[in-house]
This record gives sequence, C-alpha cells and structure tokens, in this order.
Amino acid sequence: MGLRGLPCMCLLSLLTLQAVAAQGSPTSNPKGGKKRMAVDAAADGVVIRSLKVNCKVTSRFAHYVITSQVINSADTAKEVSFNVEIPKTAFISDFAITADENTFIGDIKDKVTAWKQYRKAAISGENAGLVRASGRTMEQFSIHIMVGPQSKATFRLTYEEVLRRKLMQYDIVIKVKPKQLVQHFEIDVDIFEPQGIRNLDVEASFLPKKLAAQLIKKSFSGKKGHVLFRPTVSQQQTCPTCSTTLLNGDFKVTYDVNRDNVCDLLVANNYFAHFFAPQNLRKLNKNVVFVIDISTSMEGQKVRQTKEALHKILGDLRPEDHFDLVLFGSAVQSWKGSLVQASPANLEAARNFVKQFSLAGATNLNGGLLTGIGILNEAQQSHPELSNHASILIMLTDGEPTEGVTDRTQILKNVRDAIKGRFPLYNLGFGHDVDLNFLEVMSLENNGRVQRIYEDHDATQQLQGFYEQVANPLLRDVELLYPREAVSDLTQHRHKQYYEGSEIMVAGRIADHKLSSFKADVRAHAEGQEFMTTCLVDEEEMKKLLRERGHMLENHVERLWAYLTIQELLAKRMKLEGKEKANVSAKALEMSLAYQFVTPLTSMTVRGMADQDGLEPIIDKPLDDSLPLEMVGPRKTFMLEASQPAPTHSSLNIEKLPDQVTSVDADPHFLIHVPQKEDTLCFNINEEPGVVLSLVQDPDTGFSVNGQLIGDKAGSPGKPEGTYFGRLGIANPATDFQLEVTPQNITLNPGSGGPVFSWRDQAFLRQNEVLVTINRKRNLVVSVEDGGTFEVVLHRVWRGSAVRQDFLGFYVLDSHRMSARTHGLLGQFFHPFDYKVSDLHPGSDPTKTDATMVVKNRRLTVTRGLQKDYRKDPRHGAEVICWFIHNNGDGLIDGVHTDYIVPDIF
Repeated sequence: MGLRGLPCMCLLSLLTLQAVAAQGSPTSNPKGGKKRMAVDAAADGVVIRSLKVNCKVTSRFAHYVITSQVINSADTAKEVSFNVEIPKTAFISDFAITADENTFIGDIKDKVTAWKQYRKAAISGENAGLVRASGRTMEQFSIHIMVGPQSKATFRLTYEEVLRRKLMQYDIVIKVKPKQLVQHFEIDVDIFEPQGIRNLDVEASFLPKKLAAQLIKKSFSGKKGHVLFRPTVSQQQTCPTCSTTLLNGDFKVTYDVNRDNVCDLLVANNYFAHFFAPQNLRKLNKNVVFVIDISTSMEGQKVRQTKEALHKILGDLRPEDHFDLVLFGSAVQSWKGSLVQASPANLEAARNFVKQFSLAGATNLNGGLLTGIGILNEAQQSHPELSNHASILIMLTDGEPTEGVTDRTQILKNVRDAIKGRFPLYNLGFGHDVDLNFLEVMSLENNGRVQRIYEDHDATQQLQGFYEQVANPLLRDVELLYPREAVSDLTQHRHKQYYEGSEIMVAGRIADHKLSSFKADVRAHAEGQEFMTTCLVDEEEMKKLLRERGHMLENHVERLWAYLTIQELLAKRMKLEGKEKANVSAKALEMSLAYQFVTPLTSMTVRGMADQDGLEPIIDKPLDDSLPLEMVGPRKTFMLEASQPAPTHSSLNIEKLPDQVTSVDADPHFLIHVPQKEDTLCFNINEEPGVVLSLVQDPDTGFSVNGQLIGDKAGSPGKPEGTYFGRLGIANPATDFQLEVTPQNITLNPGSGGPVFSWRDQAFLRQNEVLVTINRKRNLVVSVEDGGTFEVVLHRVWRGSAVRQDFLGFYVLDSHRMSARTHGLLGQFFHPFDYKVSDLHPGSDPTKTDATMVVKNRRLTVTRGLQKDYRKDPRHGAEVICWFIHNNGDGLIDGVHTDYIVPDIF
C-alpha cells in the first residue's frame, strides 16, 4: 500500500474525499500527458465510514482533533484525497495515519533539518501534501493516500489555537464538506469556562434554521457548554432519494462568558492566565484621523467601496469625538488640517469632501502618514481638552510607496519618531499588491495591527467591520502589573487602548512557592477618572477547578502561555535585524519544538512514510498570507515502510534562509552561486541592445532559456548605454511548451496564438509537465517536471530609480535534475566545478581586494565586489559578496561571450 503527501496550517476543519482509480488506463490529454481519472467515491467502493471533529475549549484555549476512517471495499487499490481547512491562527501539533495496523506519526523538528532531509522535494515543490491560503481566514491541508483493496485507513490531525474575543463573542468555525454521505458523522464541541458561560449559539450555513434546531443539540450551564451535531445518513441527504449531501458550508459556534468580576485569574501548575475585559465603563471620547491612499491604482471599485465605508464610519462617530481626513497621492492634502468636533454640520461637510475627492498620481505614503500623525500630536499638545481622548490613526493603502520618501526603513523610522508611542497606528492593506509585511511591522512598532482588505464585493463591509472593533475605546494606557519576584516570562501586559467587545489576555509563569504573593494590579485611564483594581487568586476556587477539569486544565493553561509567547516572538522578530532577530528566532524555535507546534520556524515529517527516494513527507506552515500559494511539481507517492530513526537536529541559522541562487539581473550582472564553496562568482556581459543570449540549453531535453537585451531609455550623457533583459523565451520542446515573457505581458505558446496574460493577473498555468505561477506585479515561477525551477522577477520603473526602462531578472531556483551536458551562460554552472583563490592583495582600487583565481586550468585576476539579489526586494535588492571576473567573464565561461549569441529567443 502506498501513501502520499502531507502539509500544515490551522483553524477549524473541512474534509473532502475524492477517490481516484489507482489502476487501469488513465485518459490522455491532447499532448500525451496523463490525466487523473476522478470517480465517484461511494459508487466505486471507497467510502468515508466516519468523520469526527472533536473540539475541547478550556479558558479560551481550543484543542481540535479531526479523525476520519476510509474504507476501500473494491478489489483494486484506490487513491483518496483529504482536504482539511484550518485557521491561519492555529498551530498543528500532531498528525498520524493508521493503515494495515501500522501507525505513522508526525515528528516536529526545526525547518532547516526537515528541509535538508527533504531537500529535493522542497526545491522542486514536490510536497507530499499541499498547504495554501483558502479564503481569508483559513488554510487548506491536503493529503493523498493510496488505500489498498479491501482495506481501511484512519487519518488524525490535531491543532490548537487561542480564541480571541471580537465584538462581544468567541468564534469556533468548522468547515464541513465531505462531498458524500458519511455513515458516522459527528461534530462535538465541549467548552469549559471558569467564569461561567453567558450565552452559546450555533448556526450551520448549510442547514435551514428549522432543520438546524432539530439536528443540533446545544446546552450550557454554569462553567460548561456542549454542542453536538450527529446527523444520520438520511438527515444528510439533500432529498429522500438523493445520494448527495447537505453538508457543505460553515458550522459556527459562538459564545461569551460572564463578566460579573473584573478579575479573572486562572492558575494551574505554576502557570497563570489573566483575562481582562471590564464591563459597564463609559466610552472614551476619541480623536481619530483617517489617512487614505488616493493614488490612481485605487481607481474603480476600490475607491467606490472606500468612499462608501467612510460615509458609514463618519455616521458612527459620536458628537464628543474629534476627527480629520488626510488624502495622499503624489501630493498630500488634509480636509481641515486639524481636528474638528463630530458635529452634524462637520460630518455633513466631511461626507461631501469624501464624495468629491478624486484620484491623483503616485503613492506618497510617508507624507500622508506624517501629516496625519502631526494632526494628532498637535491636538494632544496644544488642546488640553483633547489630551485625555483616545487617539487613533487609521491608514488605508493599496500599493507601495512610490513618491517622496520610498525607502521602507526610513519610513518606519520617520513614523516611529513622530508617534513616539503616544497612540496606535492601524494599517489596512487593500488587495494583494500591498507589502503587507511592511505595513505589519509599522503597525507592530506603533502599538497597532494590520489587516488585509480583500478586493471583493464586500470590501465596504470589511472596512466597516474593522472600524467597529476599534470604534469604542473604554480604557487607554492599560498596564497589568505582577510582583517581579513572583512571576517570569510574561506575555504582553501593556496596551495603549482597550476596546469594547474585546479582551486583554496575559499569561506567564509563577515562581515556586510564590503563589501566596501572586496578584495582578491593573492601572489605566478611563473616561473622567483613573481605573485601578487588584486581582487576587482564589486558591480554593482553583482547587475546585482542578478537581473538575484535572490534567486538562493544567495542560491547557501552560499551552495557552506557550502559544501566546510563540505568537509574540514571531511578531517581534519581524521588527528586528541581525543578532537580535537571530536570538528571538532561536527562542521561538526552542519553544515551538518544546511544545511540538508547527510554526513558521518548524516543520513536521512523518516517520516511516517514505517515497521511492527514501524521503519523508513534510508538513509546513507558510510565513504569511501575502499571496495564494500553490505548490508546484508532481505529487509523490509515499510507501509504507518500517519506522526509521529521526535524524538529529541541526542548529537553525535564520540568516541563511533562503540560500543564494545562480541568476542574472540588472545591467546584466551574472551571479554564479557555488554552494560547495559557500561562495559566489560574478561577471557582466557587455553587448548591444537587441542581442539575444543563451542562458540555459539542455541538449538532452531541448529545454532552453534565451534572453534579449534592451537599452535604457534615458542613459546619462557621456556614459555608455546600459542594457537589461527585456524579453525572455523559455521553451520545453518535449511538451510543445513555449513562454515569452516581457515587462508588459506573459504569452503562452506565442507561435500558435496562445493566451496572453498581463503582470496584473494572478494565475496558475499548467501544460503537461510544466507549471507556471504568475504572482501579480511581482514575479513568475516556471517549474518543469524532471527539469528545473526558475523565477522571473519584474522590475518596474519607479520614482528615484536610476533605470528608466522596465526589465526582467532571471533566477535559477532548482537545476539538479538538468542533464550534465546543460550549457549556456548560466547552465554551464548548474553542476559542481572547482576553483581556488589565493594571493589576496589590494587592487588598483585600494578599497577593493584583488586575488588570483585558478579555474578551468586558467589563472585569472579577480576582484572582491558586491552585486545584488532582487528576489525579495525588486527595487533595492540584497547585497551579495562575490569574486568579480573581468572582461565579460573571460576565463570563467567556456569560450568567449559572443559564442552565446543566438538568433532568437526560441
């Protein structure tokens, strides 16, 4: 029996089953490639016998286990596909498959160790399973398993998360989509909240309300709540005679807890959790400035939806609030230039201003933010009556800074220096063209957070929904303080503001024998008064809770602390560089391994599940949700073998991820990465615009990459014209594949009138063994089965750029499967070669070092210099130290550079 693939992610769940014939003749596509043959699972002898989702919540910490058993009653092996949707905020902590009485269990290790073990599959994208973005809040886990004839297999996935209170409730969302009738289907949610449960509701989007009331059992009393959904097969049917299922949608449990006491301290096994959400407070008056991007990229639906949302938000301001509006395109303009009261007349005037503003120019993000910050600072410093208000800055943009100050590091510094911790900055990134990581770092540095606004019909509601979460501040400058000698390893315990409907959560460790001195002092500013309270631990109540919940309570409190700590460390590392970042990353990794969480720093392998190359599958968590992710390359089939000992862990060096690669970019600078030497060589090619150069040529397969040079439109007077790659041709004759790439368009099979895509498209294209992924306005990745994986980086002209012509960069991500006869300016370096460097001495330029290099039986004078890798930052790039070979790479490349001139890109 063979098993295939795994990945990872987190929230609640969906499970899909699809059976695929494992034997017989697959259909063929016109190009001769094999096409998978999907069959009706139940009719073909493969059924989901059981699917159970068990969720246990203890004091906001949720532990989910999804278990499913599949039976193949056919006489041939069948492939079954599972798809499980889980929240982006969750961490997978366990995974297992049982088949033929053998159990294969996940093993979590640091990412470097895991991917070194699975290096081949990692580079080519041949994950055993896939994990990718699925909608706005979920990630999808997929796995494929070959179930033998007359056999069964059981799949179990465990993941955990902390439930965050939003708008007066905690949400548990379980995606349900079995795609067939299930003999034993069950969702069981068990909630234990020491404060007592105030309300509990359930809704199933796939069931009419009347039917849901009949099929879903819910109850709550005191500390306990329970939800059970266990439909029979007949209750799952869309009609009495139908074989199709009703179960397709969201199963959502919402609840809240009693707030009778201001204090809610939970202590178990030397760990504590403090939940703070006081009620019956007067709303603080607020000073709010909206900073809105009006660059031309906001045209159409985005600006219309933004205006609609602003009209609604302005209507929600209270008369005691003060506000202003700042717009930024190429220039910056403010509505009033200072805060004004939210009177009916001012609100009507502001609505007219919003209605009438038009789009203009580029994106002066720095100028817009500093103007908005200045308005709030002036109000706090010059108007005593406004200084006690809760100040909030909200910025909306759909792009990257292209006007004024565009250096991100400088913008971050400017914003930090201007705000000085006085108030929070909330950044809203509209669409997928924004640099969400940049906006997130800026928000985190200024006590706020970031949220993506998805380009969709409900963007107006998304904007309003975010504002509702911060619309009603109740406290500002909140501090939760604990005795220094009694506690350690605290999570975040200072917050600029506390908002109605939310909750502040702090966790930490209590030193041995210090429980008697443990307490929490809360200090904050409320409307018209100071807020102060002291919380003490009720030891008798804690003993009672431990009797009721036992080990589960102890375990959940500790894991809640670990979850919060890891999340905060991962956020903190985004703001750091160098040694500080490495130290924080090492701590986050240590805790991820100790508590067995799959995080961005760890991966899970499944012991005993190995493919024909002896490689175990990987479960991995994406670093961010900036773009939909689809892994490339063929899926691999994994065989069940005896369990093998796990390899030893190696230390994690964050700064080395990802590795350097061989590439050509800019004017054109060739970078040759030599991994066995941990070094890089570089050279330039100086040729005329219009010349086509051979970059990669594999004579065994015919695969080729050729690039045509273009000149800079506006070279500096007296300087030679710079040349750049403006046209690339990628061809794979074995599958009749051709791809023409320019800075304007991507054309598939241009010789036969194939489809044309622009760089504004987001697309996944597959032709037989070749997959092309277009990431809008950024790059494209081409992956060839049994070939290589390559990235094309788009460079756009931007204000301040030295180049006045859009151009392309070309990067080799994987070449190990290319034949040994591969040639070209880059291709000849795909396989190991040797060289030696000696006699380091000052060169003609005293700031640079010259040396003697012996390579290919030739002795060359080389110079230590810097070039750039633009994969992560197409504007500024990352510096790469290299040995520069002069005279068009003479002596390093085979022959002379003119030998690589070819007539056309194909």
